Amino acid sequence: MRNSLLGLLAGTAAIIIAASSVNAADLPSRRAPAPVYNAVPAFTWTGFYVGANAGYGWNAGTSRHYDPAFGYVGGNKSGGFTGGGQVGYNYQMGMFVIGAETDLQYASVGNKGGYYGPLYYRGNSNGYFGTIRARAGLAIDRALVYGTGGFAYGDVGGNSGNDALLGYRRDRDTNGGYTLGAGVEYAVTDNVTARVEGLYVNLDTKSNYALGGVYNGRRDTEFGVVRAGVNYKFN
Repeated sequence: MRNSLLGLLAGTAAIIIAASSVNAADLPSRRAPAPVYNAVPAFTWTGFYVGANAGYGWNAGTSRHYDPAFGYVGGNKSGGFTGGGQVGYNYQMGMFVIGAETDLQYASVGNKGGYYGPLYYRGNSNGYFGTIRARAGLAIDRALVYGTGGFAYGDVGGNSGNDALLGYRRDRDTNGGYTLGAGVEYAVTDNVTARVEGLYVNLDTKSNYALGGVYNGRRDTEFGVVRAGVNYKFN
């Protein structure tokens, strides 16, 4: 009788322990859940962008007239404001970035003119230029160091004057040439970038003629530009 009672108690205890283990397994864990990390997407330069810029340009070429009385006149160099807008596209491959950009600029870098004998040859510093360029650079996180070059076109102004023999004239014309430059750009946010850029622009020399084929003018259009800009990059 005693042995039977002890066996019954032992069996009951075993059932209770097994049931407790099952219930404990069903209960939620009291340990803190593992933290969930949302990976921050890496910035990429790939995408289209549009922006604006402003800076300073200086004329390194000449713009002259031939006057029968005074010979070649003109050629005063000047510098002034440049500003405009740009549109482009970048594609990033690892640390390397390639792209293309076109811009159109107002440029006050023409000649100022001056007196030559009794005649005043009035300069015209107002003009414009544009470029269509390739870009290639190295990205270091959100910074981009790049070189650029391509086709340039424009008219940055020239001399004009009231000549007694040749009459009043203006020698404005759109020229084509090339441009080279370099810059640094930084992504302030994922969509907004800021840059500083320098360009050298060389437009083909133009010669103008007037009244019976008399040689009237020469323009060597070269100028440098340093400008700052901001872009909005589309994702």
